[in-house]
Amino acid sequence: MRAVDVVVIGAGQAGLSAAYHLRRTGFEPDRDFVVLDHAPRPGGAWQFRWPSLTYGKVHGMHALPGMELTGADPARPSSEVIGGYFTTYEETFDLRVHRPVDVTAVREGEHGRLLVETSEGTYATRALINATGTWDRPFWPRYPGQETFRGRQLHTAQYPGPQAFAGQRVIVVGGGASGTQHLMEIADVAAATTWVTRREPVFREGPFGEVEGRAAVALVEERVRQGLPPRSVVSVTGLPLNDAIRDARARGILDRLPMFDRITPTGVAWDDGRTVDADVILWATGFRAVIDHLAPLRLREPGGGIRVEGTRAVRDPRIHLVGYGPSASTIGANRAGRAAVADIRRLLRNAPRPVAAR
Repeated sequence: MRAVDVVVIGAGQAGLSAAYHLRRTGFEPDRDFVVLDHAPRPGGAWQFRWPSLTYGKVHGMHALPGMELTGADPARPSSEVIGGYFTTYEETFDLRVHRPVDVTAVREGEHGRLLVETSEGTYATRALINATGTWDRPFWPRYPGQETFRGRQLHTAQYPGPQAFAGQRVIVVGGGASGTQHLMEIADVAAATTWVTRREPVFREGPFGEVEGRAAVALVEERVRQGLPPRSVVSVTGLPLNDAIRDARARGILDRLPMFDRITPTGVAWDDGRTVDADVILWATGFRAVIDHLAPLRLREPGGGIRVEGTRAVRDPRIHLVGYGPSASTIGANRAGRAAVADIRRLLRNAPRPVAAR
């Protein structure tokens, strides 16, 4: 068992931001804090993005603190561009990320410490920054007849790019940014596409400035304060009405149908008698927060989420969630990392230093 002051779980945007601010304020990696990441290489969730998501298509990638991302080729896959950027960032600031390391559980320990159980052993820590994001927990809705479908079903997390759907009839489920991007790509090569969403999509026209951004974040933040599962910031901002979206709407690609009522062996069906045959159902239905490893601490509220003030878990001030709810955007993750470190410094300074774990 190793004793440290802070454990950071996750080395995506939020985790690296937190590690940077820990380093900058005097914490030494592998002595005072440790960063654990289960991915095989730097890049956070970006390393798993599909090849056709080029850097030029990425919406609002904000640089990590202390080092800009400059000179990136917009035609290169975002997984390569951001993976390389994160690699350089970790090396430049000597963050010494441990990977691949799986965190299985966080439990209450002795002398005020938390025990972080991992595939490389147990860490006894005075504070925890959870930056695990959502990529590892894709959300699959359940519909009657789903198990009878004879075609292929896959989630955004498994999306291989448009060429895998050439000549096929594809149903895309989901009204977010990923769903529309998949649909517009696939439509150029598929035999037919159908777009299905639970709610009528909202397209946003005009500028989206700081005032609008703060209002959107506030809506997400209020859910987190109430202990409800967070919604993404994108879910409350709507879809930007850019030239690509306008073109797709004019071509009939973004003609949306309401959610079907059941899945059949050959496609989907509605109770009004309408049916659509399909070879593939692509679920662009989003992700949920990866927080099951925190379950032993009983942080969840009756509403199903973890109630958070700022970045601090209300039920346990030693635990901070960054990249969770209102801080899930790249700029939000940066700010959350800085805020969490400032709060933890105050906590550690004011708390009696516990006996080191042995």
